[in-house]
Amino acid sequence: MASNHSQKVEAITDHADADNDSSHVNAKSIVLSNEAKVEQANAHSLINPKKEITFTVGTNDIAEAAHQIADQKAAAAKAAEEQAAAEQAAAEQAAAEQAAAEKAQQEAQQAAQNAAAASAASAASASSSAATTASTETTTNKGTFKLSFYDPSVLGSGLGYGGVAANLSVFPKGTRLKITLSDGTVWYRTVNDTGSFAAGNPNQLDVAMPNSQIPSAGVLTATVEVVG
Repeated sequence: MASNHSQKVEAITDHADADNDSSHVNAKSIVLSNEAKVEQANAHSLINPKKEITFTVGTNDIAEAAHQIADQKAAAAKAAEEQAAAEQAAAEQAAAEQAAAEKAQQEAQQAAQNAAAASAASAASASSSAATTASTETTTNKGTFKLSFYDPSVLGSGLGYGGVAANLSVFPKGTRLKITLSDGTVWYRTVNDTGSFAAGNPNQLDVAMPNSQIPSAGVLTATVEVVG
């Protein structure tokens, strides 16, 4: 900058020399003034340089907000993944518990069915045995008898509940009797005792039975047969 101005000033100076000394003086003054202004301007530029706007990547507000949004999305995705995993684990546990409960129920049902089948088989076997016994046994019908009841344990007897007291002239001790009630109920009893009633009531039997099972009617009638 200063050299250009100097060249122009020198040109003006040469021209001034051709005119007069006064012009030369004025030209010199103009040169000095212009050079001072240029130097002042250059000094100002050095002291107060132009400010430039710069952006540092990752430190401005927009970048920071983007980072925060990305972090929030990542946290939300992780939370959703953990919740999905927890729900799946809970569903698997519930399914396992339900399967165990169903298995236990099936096993219980199967056990009940097996028990029922075994009971039915036992009952069928007993019925078959009884039918076989009934078909093979021979009986002699002795007619209709009155039935009364007593509890041997109340009387202090140890004969048990499988016996019956009878008139020994009609049914000697050891005689096995088949007693059929009017409703079809059948009892088998063995004569093992007698009683004072038998002398005046030869057609009556006194059946041993616990007080809790004695019929409320007290006295019944039944068909009596001798077995064997």
